[in-house]
Amino acid sequence: MMFRITHTQPCAVTFAKKIEMMRNSSYDTNLSGMMSATDVRAFISKVYSYMTSALIISGITAWYFADSGLLISMLTAAPFMKWVIMLAPLALVFAMSMGFQRFPQRVLLGLFFAYAFLMGLSFSAIFLIFSLGTIGKVFFITAGLFGVMAVLGYTTKTDLTAMGGILMMALIGMLIAGLVNMFLQSDMMDYVLSCIGVLVFTGLTAYDMQRIKRIGEGVEFGTGAASRLALMGALTLYLNFVNLFMMLLRVFGRGEE
Repeated sequence: MMFRITHTQPCAVTFAKKIEMMRNSSYDTNLSGMMSATDVRAFISKVYSYMTSALIISGITAWYFADSGLLISMLTAAPFMKWVIMLAPLALVFAMSMGFQRFPQRVLLGLFFAYAFLMGLSFSAIFLIFSLGTIGKVFFITAGLFGVMAVLGYTTKTDLTAMGGILMMALIGMLIAGLVNMFLQSDMMDYVLSCIGVLVFTGLTAYDMQRIKRIGEGVEFGTGAASRLALMGALTLYLNFVNLFMMLLRVFGRGEE
């Protein structure tokens, strides 16, 4: 069985999430009041605790399904599961965004962790394609790059809103080009999209980090609304991290596929 990682699924999920955040005014930073620096740091810490938990779930799930052979067995027994694995995370993202104000926080948290599990299932194929050395190297590069840009987004005094708009247009272009390349199957186009994707998700990390910080400055920490916003912020940063990881994996793992 041949496996091939494509850009369209993670990018499509990211794009869908961005659209929902832009449409939902509850994510905006026009919340009343300004919180103390301690409260903002506590809010950001909660965002990262959710994000880290999701990454751990995805990583363990991806490794287990690949190492145990369950992924191949499942896809061999039921080929339609490929589409379930690809589309189910997208459905969960929309459910979380649409139910942001209506769902209890524990329901949103359950959906978030279910999403992390499904994303791990969809990413388990990378262990069948790339060597552990390449995966480990790219993970640490991703973590370092993500960390630098997150710190930049948190500390910079420059308004990154305009940059965010440009990056969103680039993301739309990437999604369209990725869909086209599903039919063309051009390795060169795939490589170019991977390089562009690294730049796009690097920039989005800084932009989203600044946006999340501003949300933290305007919401009362410890409330249900703060917990929901922290969870959605974690989802956004999680998407940036996994997409950046996949793009870098395509660049550094070129030749292993």
